[in-house]
Amino acid sequence: MTEKEFQKQVIQFLKSQNIYHIKIWGGGFQKAGIPDLLCCIRGKFVALELKTEKGRATVLQKYNLFKIQDAGGYARVLRPAEFERFKREVLTGAI
Repeated sequence: MTEKEFQKQVIQFLKSQNIYHIKIWGGGFQKAGIPDLLCCIRGKFVALELKTEKGRATVLQKYNLFKIQDAGGYARVLRPAEFERFKREVLTGAI
C-alpha cells in the first residue's frame, strides 16, 4: 500500500466520524516537518505522520511529534498495520 492510498483511508475514517482535520501539503512556503494530518478529536490536538510499513520519519518529523506531545497533544507516526488499533482508540475515546 502506498502512503497516498493509506492517507485516503485515514481521511475517509476521519470524515466518517465527523472529526475535524487538515491535510498538510508540504511546500516552499511552509515550515518543514509538520505532520501530515492535524486533527481535533474530542477537544484534543492530534497530529499524525503517515508512513508505509517501511517508511521512515525524518529527524525533523520526529522532533515535531515530540514537541506536540510535550505540549500536551497526541502525536504519532501511523502505519497501515496500526490503523485498526488507532480506529478503536478513537471510537472508544482513548484518544
